[in-house]
Order: sequence, then structure tokens, then C-alpha cells
Amino acid sequence: MEWIIKPWPWYVSGPLIALVMFALLFAGKQFGMSSNLRTACSMGGAGRASDFFKFDWKKERWNLIVVLGAVIGGFLSANYFSGNTVEINPEVSKQLESYGITSAGEAYMPTEIFGTESLSDPKILAILLVGGFFVGFGARYAGGCTSGHAISGLSNLQLPSLIAVIGFFIGGLIMINFIYPLIF
Repeated sequence: MEWIIKPWPWYVSGPLIALVMFALLFAGKQFGMSSNLRTACSMGGAGRASDFFKFDWKKERWNLIVVLGAVIGGFLSANYFSGNTVEINPEVSKQLESYGITSAGEAYMPTEIFGTESLSDPKILAILLVGGFFVGFGARYAGGCTSGHAISGLSNLQLPSLIAVIGFFIGGLIMINFIYPLIF
């Protein structure tokens, strides 16, 4: 049973993702995480404040299972599989250490940023809040999040998704090479 908690190789996970995408395409559904935020807001009555949230959210509630799975998977991973480490490039580890992040390769997420004790640091809290806002705004502005565009949009051969994915990569390169060193 240990095979299930280890990272799966690309030649297993890739075809499984393709199989799921084919099943969704066959069923006339589209996958994406950010669309669940719209569904949750609509469920909460946000349609009274904005026409954007006026739609039949009951047709989209199937996608909320993805969020539930992510929450349950995150909980299980953090509480029961935290003994696993991630193998990263030694040069990346050295560069992260120069920023003060010494837990690289020891945990899935650096405890210096994501540990509960870090939430008392105003700088880290500000970075997480501003970053969360940018991710949420960017996902809505781009018409979907990275998983929606890169997996579902590209599977459906949508040109806007290709443009968005290229933008995600360019933004990521700019962030990690220019902005990240300034922050840390």
C-alpha cells in the first residue's frame, strides 16, 4: 500500500489525467478549481449582489468534489504522509538556503513560509494575503486557473488557454528569478 503515498511517475499519472479528461469531455463537463469559487459564492447567495453569480449552480456542484478531494488529500498528506521528503536539485536547495529557507527537501512546503508559527510574522502574512489575492484575481481575470487552462483548456484545444498557459510560465519565470529574491 506504500505505492499510493509516493509520487507517481509521469507515465502513470499523465495517462490517468488524460483518461479523466476524456471522461469529462465525453460527459460534456469541464474541469477547473477556480470555477468552484464562483459556484460556492452562488450557493451563498452572491447572485443577489452581482449578475456574474446568477446561474444554476446545481449543475456545477459535481465539480465541488474536486475541492473536497483536495482538502481531504491535503489533510491526509500533512498529517499522515509528512514523513516523505521531496528530492530537489542541490543547487535549488542552496539558493533557497541563501533566502533563509533551510527546510528545502525536508518538507513538501517550506515551514519557514507555511508553518503555523510563520503566521505571526507580518511579512509572511502579508506575502500570503497579497499572493492569495493575486492568484484569485488572476484566475478570474484569465477566465480560469492553471489547472483549468493547462489541463482542461489545452485538452479542448482552446487558443485562449494556450495563451494563458504561456502567460503563467512567463509570470512564474519572472517571479522566481526577479521578484522572489527581492522578497526574501
